[in-house]
Amino acid sequence: MRLLPEPGPARTLALSTLVNTVGRGTWLTASALFLTRSVGLSVAQVGLGLTLTAAVSLLASTPMGYLADRYGPRGIQLAALVASAGFTAALLTVRSFPGFLAVGMAMAVADAASRGARGALIAGAVPADQRVRTRAWLRAVTNVGISVGAVVAGFGIAAGTRAGYLTLILLDCVTYLVAAAILLRLPSVPPVPAPTHGPRLIALRDRPFLVFTVLDGLMSVHFGLVNIALPLWIAEHTTAPEWLVSGCMLVNTVIVVLFQVRASRGTEEVAGAARAARRAGAVIAVACGLFAASGGVPTPAAVALLLAGAFVHVVGELWHAAAGWGISFGLAPAHAQGQYQGAYGMGMQLGGMVAPVVVTTLAVGWGVPGWLLLGGVFLLLGLLVPPVARWAERTRPDAPVAHPVPVG
Repeated sequence: MRLLPEPGPARTLALSTLVNTVGRGTWLTASALFLTRSVGLSVAQVGLGLTLTAAVSLLASTPMGYLADRYGPRGIQLAALVASAGFTAALLTVRSFPGFLAVGMAMAVADAASRGARGALIAGAVPADQRVRTRAWLRAVTNVGISVGAVVAGFGIAAGTRAGYLTLILLDCVTYLVAAAILLRLPSVPPVPAPTHGPRLIALRDRPFLVFTVLDGLMSVHFGLVNIALPLWIAEHTTAPEWLVSGCMLVNTVIVVLFQVRASRGTEEVAGAARAARRAGAVIAVACGLFAASGGVPTPAAVALLLAGAFVHVVGELWHAAAGWGISFGLAPAHAQGQYQGAYGMGMQLGGMVAPVVVTTLAVGWGVPGWLLLGGVFLLLGLLVPPVARWAERTRPDAPVAHPVPVG
């Protein structure tokens, strides 16, 4: 399997993403330890800070996507990457919780701008029938980049010194700048004229799309099953060895890298994507049942059930991701791809914010009944997506009359 797609805009986007996510992987791996051991923050302060910055990113997503539509997504993406490099460098000076919060919120706004611009950039630079496939490539290389970054971060963490952590932060800064330089090879996507009448942030008034966004966001809680609930479940409720946590994560990462592009086939249109969402809900429900069954059984059976659950879960994850891309691209008006992609991202962020509480309370706290309840919820969410998608397609607004907006 190739690591990058065919030459062209998709390859440029994938290469930029690969470089950027290596840096992101180093920061994600080392951030908690840097903030507690080097900056001196408490665990509670780190948790509160990450929650607040996530909320800022969520609120900024749609407005930042609107800016990408109005001023051109490539320019906004480049500005977001350069700004992210600067804000990341500012972490070198952080010595207190207020300082961390200020830098973290600035980074959150830049990250929101980058996400919205990336969606609009894909919509403008890639043919419509290749958009979902391109997103699938980007997700595959993201997993590779983060994995490489995690390995690199291990060396800085092993050093256990402030200099080691600062080196990792500087590496993250460099990857932002290199990713921006690679994007300069991408042809500029012109800004879309603003509508002459009516509201600007139409994505936030599009009820069917917002309902889909909420459903998709709630479905994305399943990402917390493998990286939050499963480690605790294996350690506290099964006889399986704790190293199996890494085994389950490896199953997830390898399958995403190898099969995300293939799993996106048939989701280029809204109807096909909605069917994939329905399949995803059913398959993730089965995975929850397998995880539940692993509790209180002999070790060989527990290991087999957990690995089977991890495999089944990642199949649902592949379909869920592809379905979200197909529906979000398909429902977005041509003049508002940026803000619609930003709004779609709000659902994923919402899911990420509630996942820790939901999966630890139900799967770990309630045990088998909690796993089964979660499975039922995912099944229901998947079943609701097709009728909501049909409702959204029936109510698509006509393209508005627009006038050019001066840029500069």
